[in-house]
Amino acid sequence: MFKFKFILTVLLIMFAANISANASTIGYADFDKVLTEYTFARNAYKDIDNKLLELQQYAIDKDKQYKAIDSPIQKKTFEEQIQKEFQSKEDKIYSLKTQKEKVIRENVLAACKSVASSKKLDAILDYNVVYAGGVDVTNDIIQYLNTQKK
Repeated sequence: MFKFKFILTVLLIMFAANISANASTIGYADFDKVLTEYTFARNAYKDIDNKLLELQQYAIDKDKQYKAIDSPIQKKTFEEQIQKEFQSKEDKIYSLKTQKEKVIRENVLAACKSVASSKKLDAILDYNVVYAGGVDVTNDIIQYLNTQKK
């Protein structure tokens, strides 16, 4: 695993060096900051967290009901039913998370393309792979995202 990460880092550095040799301007952005300050993403993740809290409360409530059942047969039936319901709810949350993350990725990509075009940048990289030079476009991307219609 270490070798893979090392090789990937070396390739990224070589890629960045190659781009900088051929490109007139490179932009970079802190995509962690973009996601925390992008209103739609922040709200989407908050919504997902709320759904997870609801699922957790559901599990707690069902556990209390389970403990109140006396018959082992009823407990087994109740447990099987609750497992199916829990899995269904968990699948819906996962689907919602996947859908929201896809929209966020598409919006961030569109923002990067727009900012790169308007600033005449040849590429926008994550700030972690740019050791020197380049133009920080983090705030430009955030501003673009927060002013666009979702």
